[in-house]
Amino acid sequence: MAQAAVDTRVDLKIIVIDDDPTGSQTVHSCPLLLRWDAEALAAGLAHPSPLLFLLANTRALDPALAAQRVREICRALRPALGQALATGSIGGWLVVSRGDSTLRGHFPLEVEVIAAELGPFDATLMVPAFLEGGRTTVDGVHLLHGRPVHESPFAKDGLFAYGTSSLPDWVAEKSGGRIPAAAVDRIGWRELELGGAPLRRHLARLEGNACVAVDGASEGQLAALASAVRSLIAVGGSAGDGPSDGRGDGRPRRFLFQSAASLIQSLASLRPQPLSPAGLAALRRCRAARPLPGLVLVGSHVPLADRQLERLLAEPGCVGVELEVAKVQRLLEGPEPVRLLASLEQAWGRRLQEVLEGGRTPVLFTSRGEARCRHAGERRALGLALAAVMARLGAALAPGLGYLISKGGITTHTLLADGLDLEKVELQGQLLPGLSLVLADPRPATETGSDPRLGPLPLLTFPGNLGDDRTLLEAWRRMEAQAWPP
Repeated sequence: MAQAAVDTRVDLKIIVIDDDPTGSQTVHSCPLLLRWDAEALAAGLAHPSPLLFLLANTRALDPALAAQRVREICRALRPALGQALATGSIGGWLVVSRGDSTLRGHFPLEVEVIAAELGPFDATLMVPAFLEGGRTTVDGVHLLHGRPVHESPFAKDGLFAYGTSSLPDWVAEKSGGRIPAAAVDRIGWRELELGGAPLRRHLARLEGNACVAVDGASEGQLAALASAVRSLIAVGGSAGDGPSDGRGDGRPRRFLFQSAASLIQSLASLRPQPLSPAGLAALRRCRAARPLPGLVLVGSHVPLADRQLERLLAEPGCVGVELEVAKVQRLLEGPEPVRLLASLEQAWGRRLQEVLEGGRTPVLFTSRGEARCRHAGERRALGLALAAVMARLGAALAPGLGYLISKGGITTHTLLADGLDLEKVELQGQLLPGLSLVLADPRPATETGSDPRLGPLPLLTFPGNLGDDRTLLEAWRRMEAQAWPP
């Protein structure tokens, strides 16, 4: 008997342009693309998941280069979406500009580029809530564990600092006053709790790419927003309860999102991830039934990452190898930086290998604190250079590793895209809340010296701002299959 054809059509494809590789931290079973040529996009849009992540890494770039990259992605996306719609592999699409839940990043630059290339949109909905990480928005004020986020160290970021937790005021500040606070619409938690027709009416009235700050303090509130959005896209904006529900003009509404990770889960309505945390840890590679060793990279330098690193290095099974930032900075400013830096890398690589041969886990970390830089461009260049060093060192060891933990968005993206030279990874799910594990397929053994029989390398993408002081230690222990104390 002939088998029935499997319907892989996706009614609504949610395309996430992610400013670093950690925005997939609430979802699973979808591709994360590091390239956006026609072939890669066609395969990503044809994937049965409702989600497609494009890892733009724009937070590592200056504003001009960030705009250029987003524009490049959008111009590649437009024909790919047209083809996917024409062939029926997708029924519709929407775009999310995934940004940091502590409000760091190129806003409103990136959503403005997306709107210019893929619009027009009726509204840009700002939803920075990341519930799994304690980020909520209540009455228009964004909070971190219940305190205004502008009081946290994240608001003092050397490149993306800000001075207010009120989202309308934050929009005015980040736009340089082009978007006044009074022009920012609001959808509050009470309206989300009520949901239904009143919420749909509000959304249906939006036009002219209105900027809307949306509360979010519970899964139910985000689910109500997602349901209303999907119904307006699906039913063409009539809002479902007769002529009084919005404008009733029959036109499908078009929304653009600037959001953190939690809304993405609500929009996609995914089933539970196939593998449990223990199942994810069991993906660690083995040779002759013996688990291969791990490697930890820590490039993030926020205070939370400092405390997490301190806890991990106190573990007897881990040995720190410091990548001295001041030394790298001096070499970059001096003569023959490439040759001298290569010599340093060889020394660090030998030290990492010694730790592995001693049966412990090497932890490669950048010197703590922010380096003194004369201007933002110099800071970004130094950050990219450090990430490149860590990526090369990590990639050199990757063929013999059982797993890799990479902490910091720029560090992780550089490792995936440049160090391991990957075009895509497949997201498996979360080892801990907000902490995603991806599988990185190795290149042919002739290129890397890796053994293809080992299978793909499990890699934990660990945001700089995630968890508490012990989360990095707990993640390492879980990958090492050690009991976590109560």
